[in-house]
Amino acid sequence: MKIIIAIILFGIIIIFHELGHFLLAKANGIRVNEFSLGLGPTLIGFTRGETKYSIKLLPFGGACMMEGEDGESSDSRAFGAKSVWARISVVAAGPVFNFLMAFVFAVILLFNIGYDLPVLSAVQEGYPAEAAGMQAGDVIIKINHSRIHFFRDISSYTMFHPGDTVTVTYKRDGVNYKTELTPLYNEEAGYYMYGFVGTAERTHGNILQVLKYSVYEVKYWISSTLNSLRMLVTGHVSMNDMSGPVGIVDMIGEGYEESVSYGYFAVFLQMLYWGIFLSANLGVMNLLPLPALDGGRLLFMIIELIRGKRVDPDKEGMVHFVGMLLLFGLMIVIMFNDIRKLL
Repeated sequence: MKIIIAIILFGIIIIFHELGHFLLAKANGIRVNEFSLGLGPTLIGFTRGETKYSIKLLPFGGACMMEGEDGESSDSRAFGAKSVWARISVVAAGPVFNFLMAFVFAVILLFNIGYDLPVLSAVQEGYPAEAAGMQAGDVIIKINHSRIHFFRDISSYTMFHPGDTVTVTYKRDGVNYKTELTPLYNEEAGYYMYGFVGTAERTHGNILQVLKYSVYEVKYWISSTLNSLRMLVTGHVSMNDMSGPVGIVDMIGEGYEESVSYGYFAVFLQMLYWGIFLSANLGVMNLLPLPALDGGRLLFMIIELIRGKRVDPDKEGMVHFVGMLLLFGLMIVIMFNDIRKLL
């Protein structure tokens, strides 16, 4: 059951991403040859109008295949025949739709469970927050130049900036204060701590507040993804710390098993949480300026805007083809790494 739920969740997120490309392609008069969920051989397919709709064998992935997307085409409705701004809108629509989906999921989730404001319920004895005179009721506003909207923003900042001395801006009785804190390493916990203790209570705001904090929720996951990539590039984390579809399915399964004892509504909320994470993550990853990804295609269009001339479509298509092969190779490595960690 947990595998089925994970595949359904992946499918919804991917199909919504591809739907963004599809709708903007249709709006710009571009011919869509095939719209598919999954990769590999076709299991089920039918043609309606000019477009074939299909479900493929491998459940991870999807495609919106447009005429002339990766090569020359004489069709007046080909992708390459449209203006550069029309093509940019089509390519950017996939990630944008992922961010929109994450936002909608966040609205539903936060409306039901509320959000964790960065209000201290206490400070830990012997830690920098206590030494600086901070106390219960203080509201953390900023750490260095990073705005703090949720209490978990503090843990996230500490994780991505371990051991850094920071300037903390906090509010008490309507007045803002600043203090400098250097976290202490907790041997038992295995990470640095400032000594902040949050409350387990979650705030339930009105609809406008829920909408505002839903934006912050999506921002939180986008920022977490970007910081994780930064740590990977700088060598602070390794490939072994990455998880692919197999690892994510396992984590979703664990979330399902933990929540199912509380009822299926709890499972629904847990899947919304994972949906926010995965959809925001997919949006960010697709915007990376790498061949075969949406970001790589956008990079070629930015080059076109600068030079006033399109890069040879066949050469661009070859670059994306090679990029796709490399991405498949990376996915296979990560998949085997996931399986190794599960065994």
